[in-house]
Amino acid sequence: MNPFFNRSRLLVPFLFAAMCLCDISFAQDNSSPQPLFLAGRHPEIASKAGSANLTSWKGGFTDRTGVKRHFIMVGTDPATSNRTTTVPVEIIPIKLIYGPNNGKRTFDPLKDRLPDGRTVLQMVLASPIFKSNVDFVQGGTDVGKTQYIDAFQRANFWGKNVQKNNRYHVLLGKPTVLPEQTLTVPESLGHVIVNPISHHGLIGTFDPNTMDSAIQDYIKKFDQIQPNTLPIFLTYDIYLGGPDMGSASTCGCELGYHFFNGKPITGQTYVYTTSVDQGKLEAGEDVSTLSHEVGEWMDDPFFGSNTVCPGGQLEVGDPLVHHPNFGTFPYKVGNFTYHLQSLVFLGYFGAPRKTDLHRWLSFQNDMHHEACPAQ
Repeated sequence: MNPFFNRSRLLVPFLFAAMCLCDISFAQDNSSPQPLFLAGRHPEIASKAGSANLTSWKGGFTDRTGVKRHFIMVGTDPATSNRTTTVPVEIIPIKLIYGPNNGKRTFDPLKDRLPDGRTVLQMVLASPIFKSNVDFVQGGTDVGKTQYIDAFQRANFWGKNVQKNNRYHVLLGKPTVLPEQTLTVPESLGHVIVNPISHHGLIGTFDPNTMDSAIQDYIKKFDQIQPNTLPIFLTYDIYLGGPDMGSASTCGCELGYHFFNGKPITGQTYVYTTSVDQGKLEAGEDVSTLSHEVGEWMDDPFFGSNTVCPGGQLEVGDPLVHHPNFGTFPYKVGNFTYHLQSLVFLGYFGAPRKTDLHRWLSFQNDMHHEACPAQ
């Protein structure tokens, strides 16, 4: 079955304002509540003037149908470059406050603490998304002691000079944490409910239109956010969904998305992510959603520019969401076990597999069929 579907058919009740959902793809069956991960663009919103562009490069491959596919990715061309790209990052924590009819509950990534005593934000900052303290050895090959998404990208192009160009990296800079923003949630826009995916613990729901509108205000508000940086908007125990999302039956269960404003190359990219408490069958626990969204931002920063297969986009996280434990694998850092989602390589989309590490289709070798041309 073709894993690419048009998400716009499912999102009609709660489309983001002025958002183009053309060819948004996903790999979920919505017969029961499932985690959703979105991508899109706001072409009508101009980027801030005067800043450098996000460091990016253009490449391509001829897929198995004989069609030449073109893409834009973050960093420099691994076939011709042997240098490190570091993208500045801002993290903007967002606190959501719910009223009396929702138990006066507040979800605060800056203050809510995990069992090990750290705040959610502290846990995220110490994760392999930003720290280079995990040695990634895949199938007996050491792809580097580095950040997770960089390790993935190095493995993605291992056969295209990265194995010998050992200085090739695409890294996230040490995040600048901007002042926390607060959203007070009226009952018409969200509720506090039992997690509809794991049936364990409480989560807050919130309208995605309102969240994205607030994010646009924050992008304008902070001068540090520029097209050459990656702003990450972080919530805790929040699922985005429709305005009527008051129970499991109406759960949109959107955990994260990556978007850009303006035009490819010059546009402002950004990521929204939530962090959910760890537990059995938890979707989005610790940094799993963040790993999904930053991986997709790395390989498809300007959504709509990287068409693969008829009607699909080069979204490297979506195809694995239905795998066991939502495609995540444990990585212990100190006394904390993080869950990083596996991501697919270019070979999954029909590129010659000699580029991929071990000719695998994904970072954990947990994908065993191609999307193209077997649709």
